[in-house]
Amino acid sequence: MKEIAKILFEVVKIVAFALIIVIPIRFLLFQPFIVRGASMEPSFEESDYLIVDQISYRFREPERGEVIVFHYPDNPQKRHIKRIIGLPEEELIFDGRNIFIIEDESKKLLEEDYHLPGRELKEERMSLNSGEYFVMGDNRSSSFDSRDWGPLPRENIIGRVFLQISFFDVFRKVGVPEYL
Repeated sequence: MKEIAKILFEVVKIVAFALIIVIPIRFLLFQPFIVRGASMEPSFEESDYLIVDQISYRFREPERGEVIVFHYPDNPQKRHIKRIIGLPEEELIFDGRNIFIIEDESKKLLEEDYHLPGRELKEERMSLNSGEYFVMGDNRSSSFDSRDWGPLPRENIIGRVFLQISFFDVFRKVGVPEYL
């Protein structure tokens, strides 16, 4: 009987120790996310398992091109995944197919080679306020994004996609495209 109590105590200790380590990591540093839908194809496929870095944005601001997971503004219970296109206090110009960013009084084309062509952008100008981001899916014809519901508030951002775990690649670090 003493032997069973000793084994049970050891198991409880191991489980408690594991929870002390895992819970802070899960809720404060990294969070899992499973892709649902086709809005981020070809970058991410349905059922890809992603690790979201929740700590980076406590020390720096999100950057253009990063893929983020966030609480959908109209229903914070839902989490979405999109790519950051526009940054706070920027002015964006959409001419139907292209996105331009106004920088230092000049119009600069946002060159994107990672996305699938999709529905045309409504011709318009958009100015983002402080703390607002413009996000879009990589599969432009299947994405429900800032074109539909407007800018994303900074406080809705959970974190950036850091790691992709899939059946074939096992682990793949998620990079950020370079814009000219």
